[in-house]
Amino acid sequence: MSQTAPSFATLYDAVRRIGQEVAAKHADDIDKKARFPFETIAALREAKAFSALVPQAYGGSGLKMRELGMLVSALAQHCASSAMVLAMHYTQLCCVVRHHGGVAFFERFMREMVERQWLMASMTSEVGTFGDTRSSICAVQAEGERFTLAKDATTGSYCGHADVIVVTARRNAEAGASDQVLVLLREGDYKLEQTTTWDTMGMRGTCSPGFKLTSSAPLEQILPEPFGDISAESMVPYSHILWSSLWTGIAAGAHNKAATYVRGVARKNPGTTPPTAVALADLTVQVQTMRHHWQGLADEFDAIAAAGTDAKDLTSIGWALKMNSLKTACSDAAPRIVHGALQVVGILGYKNDSPFAMGRAYRDALSASLMISNDRIAAKSAALLLVFKDE
Repeated sequence: MSQTAPSFATLYDAVRRIGQEVAAKHADDIDKKARFPFETIAALREAKAFSALVPQAYGGSGLKMRELGMLVSALAQHCASSAMVLAMHYTQLCCVVRHHGGVAFFERFMREMVERQWLMASMTSEVGTFGDTRSSICAVQAEGERFTLAKDATTGSYCGHADVIVVTARRNAEAGASDQVLVLLREGDYKLEQTTTWDTMGMRGTCSPGFKLTSSAPLEQILPEPFGDISAESMVPYSHILWSSLWTGIAAGAHNKAATYVRGVARKNPGTTPPTAVALADLTVQVQTMRHHWQGLADEFDAIAAAGTDAKDLTSIGWALKMNSLKTACSDAAPRIVHGALQVVGILGYKNDSPFAMGRAYRDALSASLMISNDRIAAKSAALLLVFKDE
C-alpha cells in the first residue's frame, strides 16, 4: 500500500469525526436551503476518502464492500445527503476499478484519483426511458479518435458539483436500446444545461435536477466492457448494498436520539424503567436486523469478488433476488424505525428546533422506496421467482 493511503481504521475514524464535527453542523442548513454539502465533501477529500476503494496497486486503500458500507453508514447518521453523495461516488468509481480492462487511460485515472480525490457523479436516467437504466436513447457518435455524446437526463446526480461524470449511452447510432456502454467524462469534456429544479421533500443536499449534457472526449474514455455486465456485476450490488448501509445509518441516528432521550428520562427517575424503554428495545432489534442484512450481503459480495467468480455468481437469478430483497427490506425499514423513534421521543422529536428532532431523518428516509421504485423491484422479483429454484 502507498504510504499516503490511509487504512480502513484510519478512514473510519476520520469519517466518524467528519460526521460528528462537520456534517452534523451543516446538515440543517443544507436541508433548509437544498444546497450541496460543500463542507463535508471538502473534509472527505482531505481525508482521502474518495479513493478508498482504489486498489492498493494503484495507490489506494483497497477497501472492500463491507468497509465502504461502514463509512457510508457512519456519515448517514449525521447527514444523509452527504452520505448519499459518498455512496454514489463509490458506485461510479467501482465501475472503473472493476471493469477498466487494463486500458491505460483508466489505470492512469485510478492513480490520479488517489492524488486528486475527484468527486464522481452519474447520469444514467434519460427522458423517454421512464427510469429504466438498462435502456438508452442517446448514442455515442465516433469521429476518428474521439466521440461526441448528447444526453437529456431526467436526473443528474449532483452533476453540477462533480469533477467527473459517468454516462450511459447506446454503443452507437445503430445499437439497440439495451446495447449500452459507460462513458467517463472529466471536467472540460462536457457542458451542462440544467432543465429542472431540485426542491424535494428529503435528500435535498444531493442536488440532482435534470440536465442536458453535450460532450466530446477521446474514445479511450469509454469503458471496454458492456454496460449490461458492469451493471449486474458492479453498479447494482454497490448501489443496493451501499444505499442499504446508508438507510441503516439514518435509522441508527434516529435510534440513538431516542436512546439518549430514554436514558435522560430514566436518570430523572432512578430505579424505574421508563415505559418507552420497551419500544426502544424493539427499535434496537429492527436496527440490528437492517445492519446484519446489508453486512451479510456485503460479506458475500466480498467473498465472491475475492474468489474471482463475479460473472457467474453476480449475474445469477439468486443473486438478483438477494439484491432486490435487500433494497426493498431496508428501504421499507428505515422510515418505519424513524417513525418508531419519533413515537418514543414524542413532541420533542416533532419540533425542528429540538436536539431530538426527527423531521429531516424522516423525510430523507422516505426517499428510499422511491430510488428505483419498490413496486418495480417487487414486480421483477415476482417474475424471477417463477423460474428460480432455490438450492
